[in-house]
Amino acid sequence: MPLVPFAALPDEARVWVFSAAAPVTGAAADVLLRDVDEHLARWRAHGMPLVCARDWRDDRFLAVGVDEAASHASGCSIDALFHVLHGLETQLGTSLLGNGAVYWRDAGGAVSIADRPAFRAAAAAGAVTAETPVFDPTITSVGAWRREFEKPAGASWHARLLPQVG
Repeated sequence: MPLVPFAALPDEARVWVFSAAAPVTGAAADVLLRDVDEHLARWRAHGMPLVCARDWRDDRFLAVGVDEAASHASGCSIDALFHVLHGLETQLGTSLLGNGAVYWRDAGGAVSIADRPAFRAAAAAGAVTAETPVFDPTITSVGAWRREFEKPAGASWHARLLPQVG
């Protein structure tokens, strides 16, 4: 069985992170996760099943991992995953692919989203600081998803969007 629990993937497994522009909750989240699980259960590269899993956080972030020590995702298999997610966007009422947004946790703990200029403006206004938790959808390993996906802005690439102090 290629679909495994996410916790079973090694830290070195490859991961793709998809970020929803709007929260996906309730029935919409159920549809998203059901359809992703169905795809992953039969996901193959060159006819070989991929050892894979998914994780879901904060009603916004979907991580799909592949244990490349057991099986390698091919360009076509990755394209198939993107096709499934693209097909769900209209049904879910939000984008999951390539929105280029910046995500952070606001003072109340909710996930906020903005384009880079609006994030810079929030930082200039003091609503975002070096200690503000931010999310990094550019990570590429399961270990990074576990340990580095959410971290303080000052310890992330987001730091270059913060006002320079001193």
